[in-house]
Amino acid sequence: MRIEDPKFVAALRELEVELRPASSLSELTSLSIGGNTDLLRIEKHESIPTLLSLLDSHGVPHRFLGGGSNLLVSDGELPWVVLQLASADPDVVLEGNFAQVDAAADLGRTVTYCAKHDLGGMEGLIGVPGTVGGALRMNAGAYGMQIGSYVREVKLYRAAARRIEILRGEQISFEYRHTSFAPDDMMLAVKLELPSKPFKEILQGIRICNEKRRSSQPLGQKSAGCIFKNPPGASAGRMIDELGLKSLSRGDARVSDRHANFFVNAGKASAKDMLGLIADVRERVHSTFKVELEHEVVIWA
Repeated sequence: MRIEDPKFVAALRELEVELRPASSLSELTSLSIGGNTDLLRIEKHESIPTLLSLLDSHGVPHRFLGGGSNLLVSDGELPWVVLQLASADPDVVLEGNFAQVDAAADLGRTVTYCAKHDLGGMEGLIGVPGTVGGALRMNAGAYGMQIGSYVREVKLYRAAARRIEILRGEQISFEYRHTSFAPDDMMLAVKLELPSKPFKEILQGIRICNEKRRSSQPLGQKSAGCIFKNPPGASAGRMIDELGLKSLSRGDARVSDRHANFFVNAGKASAKDMLGLIADVRERVHSTFKVELEHEVVIWA
């Protein structure tokens, strides 16, 4: 999708929205897979309602992109533009046990910044790639914790109402890798309430989590984290492993030999390769275990 109308481009400049033509989403996703489209970088939250009205009036479809760490995007010329928030400066503001965090803030950096100010609870997220907004949308968690436990307020652009709203934590449903946010809601900022904890104690927890990840996950390879959600009372990775599917490949898309629920781009995998591999593994698990695995990775096809 291309925005070429000079008046449209001028209107974007007035809204302080940066147009990056013909951007490759393979450069913006952790899988390094994805086609090309125009990217709109948003500097001010307040401009979003007007921007969306502008896109609607010109018939330009759009999607919201966070850090691109849990995303599989189709190949070729994409039929929509992509909107992405520019990170605020500062992107984390602390007041007592509360952390006001911009949705575009890097998740790992946020956890570390809070830890250095003796605010813990999120140690398990230190190795999870992506932004705070992405973690919030999917209620990211690891090693017995989830971010939703600490959410007290969320600022978001609610697409259905075409306005920016602030929701209290109790107005949001946080479940395993799922929240009550609508698919077209755009996370803008979150207020977290974190427990006080000595930095040394937090650091020890971070080290333990990092050691577990290094021993069990394909760090340093191009992946989108876990491809499937764990079914109730079961492990998607364990079922895939029991079927002997580690290292199964389709083109350069491959089931990790380290963690069977991580699929990696071992070279120049296409979305078609990765989708084919996902479908193949899902069918084999269903055939053997009679379990329909649900995608944890978000697919833009």
